[in-house]
Amino acid sequence: MNALRRLPNSAPVLLLCVLLGCVAGAFVEPVGAAAYALGQIYISLVTMAAVPLLVVAMFFGLRQLLALPRPGLRIGTMLTLAIALVALCGVAGTIAGVVAAPGLDLSAAAHDVLGRLILASSGNAGEVRMALFAQGAQASTEGAFALTDVVPDNFFGALANGRALGILTCTIFFGMAFAALSSEQTKVLNGIFESIYRALEALIDYANLLLPVLVFGTAAHLVAHTPRALLSAMSGFIGVFLVLAGGLSCIAIAAIAMRTRVSFVRALACLRAPMLVAFTSGTATAAIPHTIEAMSAKLGCSRGVAELVVPFGAVFVRAGSALYFALVTVFVANLYAHSLDVADYAMIGAAAAVAAFASAGRNGAGGIVAAGIVLSLLRLPAEAALVLFVAIDLICDGPRNLLSLLSTCAVVALVSAGLQPDRAPASAQATTLYGESALVRLAFTRAQLALVALCAVLAASLIVVMGIGVGAR
Repeated sequence: MNALRRLPNSAPVLLLCVLLGCVAGAFVEPVGAAAYALGQIYISLVTMAAVPLLVVAMFFGLRQLLALPRPGLRIGTMLTLAIALVALCGVAGTIAGVVAAPGLDLSAAAHDVLGRLILASSGNAGEVRMALFAQGAQASTEGAFALTDVVPDNFFGALANGRALGILTCTIFFGMAFAALSSEQTKVLNGIFESIYRALEALIDYANLLLPVLVFGTAAHLVAHTPRALLSAMSGFIGVFLVLAGGLSCIAIAAIAMRTRVSFVRALACLRAPMLVAFTSGTATAAIPHTIEAMSAKLGCSRGVAELVVPFGAVFVRAGSALYFALVTVFVANLYAHSLDVADYAMIGAAAAVAAFASAGRNGAGGIVAAGIVLSLLRLPAEAALVLFVAIDLICDGPRNLLSLLSTCAVVALVSAGLQPDRAPASAQATTLYGESALVRLAFTRAQLALVALCAVLAASLIVVMGIGVGAR
């Protein structure tokens, strides 16, 4: 079983799944379609467990962070670093767009392919709606952004609809109120939350066994359903984005290694599991348990800080999205021969960061809708992004999530400066958090077990006889 659990964290295994998936997508499409459907079940399982895990992990992290020295300064530093990293990625994407100029020198054939795809889908492309206030069904319009997404009027409604940004806000308020209570008042609820936390971690760990199947199915789906001409026409954009995301990810790993005082190779080895999960899972929340464990137990950062920042970063620190939105805007501007000046480039960098925060809580193709914010400021057609970039989203989603994850880890390393790990490992948690009184040990002799089994049989027989009697009457 332990060997099976190591498969999702093995780069050679996942690479082999990619290669086999490409072959299946090209020659055995039904097999790839079945694996892709199973992979979507994996994503559903992880999302189901990740939302309550986000709540509980942030609850513990906020409670412990408020008990540390200068908690206000650390929370302020966390927010400042998160905003700064997202903004820097937006600026980096803009500069890379100016230097590499993706979409500027496309061939006539590539222009024809992209133009036909946009025209063919223009009848189905909806408008990107941005509203500050919305009620009822209007608030759930796809692509719309409402103020109630940030501060929901119904916490259970936010949980039911999976609105991660609203869940995050409610969790912060509840955690701050709970942290104000004494330990005696919260001892019982702490034990309940701890059990829920470990159960959700175990559920995600078991669900990650399906990660190779997801990788295989996604590769097969991509090969079977993405037109070769589209990939060729978009190859310039894809290449620039992959190189830039990889370079910024390496810079983030170097910053983490410097802050935690380990080598670059050591930091890379410690972060291997969460990096692979983030790169291949297609969801920002699947790597939360691995990331908390890697940053606290392996790299020595404060576990309280990690439990607060990592779930927060999975929703809020969208550095990869900021980079992506900036490049998307420059590409669309070049595609439509829209000239840009210095003021336009500054607007792109700032608006890409704003759009990244607006996409909080949306994964995959659903987050691309926020690119319409940047495109609309330059009066560029938003449907171009919705059509062209949804088609290649499976290629760009992994690097985008990876850069966001490593940016979050960099925030953890910086905020944890001067602190030691303040929680015991999971194996020792049950015996150290509440003492031996929290453990309930049950021991039975064979005679007692036989007596219990006999009583169970007699009770079952009595129920059957009663049921027969009621039926006969």
